[in-house]
Amino acid sequence: MTSNELFPRLLPAISIGLVAILIGVRPVTILAAPVQSARSAKRLKDSRKKTVVTKAIISEAQQRLADIGYWIQGVDGKWGEASRHGLIAFQKVEGRPRTGKLTIAELQGLRTATRPSPRENGSAHVEVDLNRQVLFMVDGDGTVSRILPVSTGNGKLYTSKEEGYTDLAVTPKGRFRVYNKLPGWRKSPLGLLYYPSYIVGGIAIHGNPAVPARPASHGCIRIPMFAAEEFSNMTPIGTQVIVYDSSASGSP
Repeated sequence: MTSNELFPRLLPAISIGLVAILIGVRPVTILAAPVQSARSAKRLKDSRKKTVVTKAIISEAQQRLADIGYWIQGVDGKWGEASRHGLIAFQKVEGRPRTGKLTIAELQGLRTATRPSPRENGSAHVEVDLNRQVLFMVDGDGTVSRILPVSTGNGKLYTSKEEGYTDLAVTPKGRFRVYNKLPGWRKSPLGLLYYPSYIVGGIAIHGNPAVPARPASHGCIRIPMFAAEEFSNMTPIGTQVIVYDSSASGSP
């Protein structure tokens, strides 16, 4: 190829180069994006997989809950309602998110947790903390032997259509004693109560199918259904019940 033939072909490239020099454009090196290897992609995919909660993990979590006082229905490697309520109570006491979902992080928390202390020592009694939404059964030696999640008054106005009055859904603070008990179901103007233990007026500690992680009742202290009958049997008439708010200073 002669120089006369080559020059026209090089002319566009030369022109572009001259324009770049004139306007001060620096040559730019374009790098190809790295190609992710199949192995690194697999590692990334595996890292995003959720850890499988095995029967062994469930059994360990149940054992830890039972060891530090949380009321469940035994260690059987099956994650049922009682275990979920026990974990929610643990999460409430420890200030963790109230999910009721067993994860490796929750199991690690259980491994290092200790049995909580009661607000008061002395004779056997029951404590209800409105702030943490938990119930402690305290033995005579000051040991918290059973812990349950509760749902208390939600602080909202409600109306009893049957009795024709409007009131505020509040669980009163103070020192009370169980003064009446009823077996099985009891129908009240505001709903059904299972094995209610009355502590003041119409306020009772009773079983309910709905015990959310937040205050939701008309003023009663709801506990999980699985524990209601046994709780009633363990708290005879005269049992002291202390209701307080741990976020507030002073005695109930």
